[in-house]
Amino acid sequence: MPGRLIYLVGPSGAGKDSLIEAARQPLAQLGCDVVRRVITRSAEAMGEDAHGVSADEFERLEQQGAFALCWRANGLAYGIPLEIDEWLASGRNVLVNGSRAYLEQARQRYPDLLAVLLTVDINVLRRRLTERGRESAAQIEARLKRSDLFSAGNEPRQGGAVFFLDNSGELSGTLERFLELLSAEGISAAQDRT
Repeated sequence: MPGRLIYLVGPSGAGKDSLIEAARQPLAQLGCDVVRRVITRSAEAMGEDAHGVSADEFERLEQQGAFALCWRANGLAYGIPLEIDEWLASGRNVLVNGSRAYLEQARQRYPDLLAVLLTVDINVLRRRLTERGRESAAQIEARLKRSDLFSAGNEPRQGGAVFFLDNSGELSGTLERFLELLSAEGISAAQDRT
């Protein structure tokens, strides 16, 4: 039986990278590979375990069909390596750090994907974005407005359910709820699924 794509999305500052890192070992026990994204900015600048490439290199990879999924957002290009199709076909579950705006396109390619939206209280999000110091106050406010629109359900989501997971509190609690959600959705070790 093929594996399932877990498509984690959320606004910048919601804690996706922290959740992915905290979940890495428990996910491995569930037969879940965590995808290393290709991004047109260095991994050091991203705060995630990403493969940084130049814009020209990204274009070359995209033209060669190296990505199962790719999108552009906030002046950057993001790619999910094509090898995830092999992982899924072999029965492995796959977690990707996705894009909210690209969810419907991802669902068209992977109809059974499990969409998880990591949310955070607007005041907590504002504080996190301000503390990391990567954006201006105007850029932060624009991100907060976009996050609020998506969380309220005002962006189109035609293809299926989106599970909301609040990360306003302690990461350990979010991790526990995330793993409970995966279990409830049938995400289990590859050899246990029939």
